[in-house]
Amino acid sequence: MDFIFDFLSHTSWWMWVLIFLLLVALWDIFIQRTHTIKHNFPIVGHLRYWLESIGPEMRQYFVANNREELPFNRIERGWIYASAKKENNYEGFGTDRDIYAHQHIFIKNQMMAYAAPENHPNTIDTSFMPCAKVIGAYNKRNKPYRPGSIINVSAMSFGSLSAAAVEALNGGVHKAGAYHNTGEGGLSPYHKQGGDVVFHFGTGYFGVRSKDGNFSIEKLKILVDENPCIKAVEIKLSQGAKPGKGGVLPGAKITSEIAEIRGVEVGKDVLSPSTHKAFSNVKELMQLIETIANETGLPVGIKGAIGKLNQWEELADIMVKTGKGPDFITVDGGEGGTGAAPPSFADHVSLPWVHGFSRLYKVFLDRKLTDRIVFIGSGKLGFPAKAAMAFAMGVDCINVAREAMMSIGCIQAQICHTNRCPTGIATQKKWLQNGINVPLKSDRLAQYFKTFRKEFSEITHAAGYEHPCQFTMEDVQVNVDDIDLNRNLASTYGYQKAVVSFTGVQTLYDCPHLGDIKNK
Repeated sequence: MDFIFDFLSHTSWWMWVLIFLLLVALWDIFIQRTHTIKHNFPIVGHLRYWLESIGPEMRQYFVANNREELPFNRIERGWIYASAKKENNYEGFGTDRDIYAHQHIFIKNQMMAYAAPENHPNTIDTSFMPCAKVIGAYNKRNKPYRPGSIINVSAMSFGSLSAAAVEALNGGVHKAGAYHNTGEGGLSPYHKQGGDVVFHFGTGYFGVRSKDGNFSIEKLKILVDENPCIKAVEIKLSQGAKPGKGGVLPGAKITSEIAEIRGVEVGKDVLSPSTHKAFSNVKELMQLIETIANETGLPVGIKGAIGKLNQWEELADIMVKTGKGPDFITVDGGEGGTGAAPPSFADHVSLPWVHGFSRLYKVFLDRKLTDRIVFIGSGKLGFPAKAAMAFAMGVDCINVAREAMMSIGCIQAQICHTNRCPTGIATQKKWLQNGINVPLKSDRLAQYFKTFRKEFSEITHAAGYEHPCQFTMEDVQVNVDDIDLNRNLASTYGYQKAVVSFTGVQTLYDCPHLGDIKNK
């Protein structure tokens, strides 16, 4: 025994290293049988898996150029970060984009830009940009709502995001006069930091779920009555990253608090059904919309990713016949994000936003229904030039998700589904969440929105308009292909956007449906 202690006390550090490596090698060869590489190349095989694990970070920071990363390249992320921090977001020496590349966007400027008069709202506040339409006005809902911002936070649930992240986002929309879509995880205390809320539910009916897992109108009525911050209700039919597939929240993210809000079990994976129990066809969906609107007094809308149009056409035909229908439609693109989805869905199911929205919009345009609906675009539209294209195609507002996450610190680690988000945004681990300074991050979300609206306003004025709702399909061009190099949106997508009723930004500033946006 003394010999062993004497050996241990006189063994140098490098001997310990050799002993450790020998044990690892023995483990690799004789015990573990999971990894062939580790078995055939003991010790060295570990290096292969380690390098593979840090590959995305290495490529992101050292290999990829400024424009080639996906979902968001370094230039796009840098613009959001700088805008959120109120730093210099300009670039020097001209664009480094290939302006002849496929789908590059061109916005036609007017010879003499629009000049706002001295007492104009945009002269007082350069970021003032409310929605030109009132949600629920046509259907005469009891509580119509005009969004105070044309850019808002898209559906991201508490559970997928951390409590600190949700709190920062809602505090930010309050400061920016925008709204915050809850996502399908229910309304949490962190959604109630002063910001307007759009309550969103999907097939799991979390937050308005009966004991048997069905939708409960009684619970929704109580929720709306107790939370005046809820300004509208959105029914999720599908989302761009995984249309036709229910949401997934890994059990590792299900805390007791989340389980209570959602009405599910702690630590058990939550798999929402792929279809709704509250309705099974378009007529029943229309009935549910009217029931919710009548019982709550709120505007009611639907969200979907676009593929086949037959059921959308049926919906539009019923609207023509009955004079009723959704107050708003949120259109998600196949490039939209999610916390967790199979690559087969995220990569291939549903159309990209420009193709999906243009096809859907024509369905309602052909039936002269566009004045009844507020169209909301969602799917990587959180940049002024892309927003200009979207408005020219017919949207009235845009929702942003990943762009909002980046404004509060997301670094695009792309491990949202693992509960190991390094920035504390997409994780339920308290230690990682502690890195989020909620007041600071809420300021940054608000500043990103204000910077976005300011630059979008400047682009709008450069095109000769007072408000983005005035953009037409003729104002934006895209590179199409090598033969037909450049066409305007009307030629590309085959329709002319309907004219939005608009009498001036001053009218929007004075509109009673804006709530207290002027004081935010």
